[in-house]
Amino acid sequence: MLPSARPPSQRSGRLGVGIVGAGRVGPVLGLALAGAGHAIVGVSAVSEQSRERAEAMLPGVPVLDIPTVVERSELVILAVPAAELPSLVAGLAATGTWQPGQIVMHTAPGFGIEVLQPAAAAGAIPLAIHPALEFTGTSLDLARLGESYFAVTAPAPVLPIAQALVVEIGGEPVVVDEGDRPAYAEAIATATAFSRSIVEQSTGLLKSIGVDKPGSFLSSLIRSAVDNALTRAGAPTRLDLDVIGALNDDASVGPLPGSSGGSGGARDRSAEGDPDDDGRGWFLRGE
Repeated sequence: MLPSARPPSQRSGRLGVGIVGAGRVGPVLGLALAGAGHAIVGVSAVSEQSRERAEAMLPGVPVLDIPTVVERSELVILAVPAAELPSLVAGLAATGTWQPGQIVMHTAPGFGIEVLQPAAAAGAIPLAIHPALEFTGTSLDLARLGESYFAVTAPAPVLPIAQALVVEIGGEPVVVDEGDRPAYAEAIATATAFSRSIVEQSTGLLKSIGVDKPGSFLSSLIRSAVDNALTRAGAPTRLDLDVIGALNDDASVGPLPGSSGGSGGARDRSAEGDPDDDGRGWFLRGE
């Protein structure tokens, strides 16, 4: 039984969640929200594969047609391909399916809330929430959600609702303006496509020279290279600055960081009152 299957009287501030689309994203987000105590009231699934995924990820949740999912839900998650999103939203508006006060959230990276205008015109609350994660469509994604950032676009008065949903899912919300969504989508597509292409090309070369399990062979290399590149892409942290200062001291006249006679950054942090610093930060970082 899903965590959300508790009677409504036993839940406080919980939402009835309907999921439109049983691809790789929708059921995972539904499972995460169920873990936070929300009730999953229905999911739409057309293909046999999507039905199997819905049954595996959301056992006991009824598979319904889209209008019924929307009518039964306080929060509707539109996890459909981006190309289908505008016509879906407009079609449901044309049939009078959207309800006042209903939260409508889509997961397409390139759209903000403008695409949800037909639903908003009917009184629904529009949210655009995209997790920066390549989904597998399995429970493995739940742990990864806790390490992921989510692009959030919403009208200012309801932005806290979007941010709270992301936190409940387990991610970190980052506000992206409506006009910046195309650039955001391009960044996501570039990172995804190039990462996949590089791995496929590299493993293909290794396989051609007889290396067994080329994916496993390159795993540590690729992960460390990507981690290092991501570190260099961000602003230096306090630990980074301490390490740089310590290495500079060592290169001139001072002893190694954390030694008894030096002025290295690791020891300086302890002197400033950081009880968690044991002077090994530079070593644990592999520097």
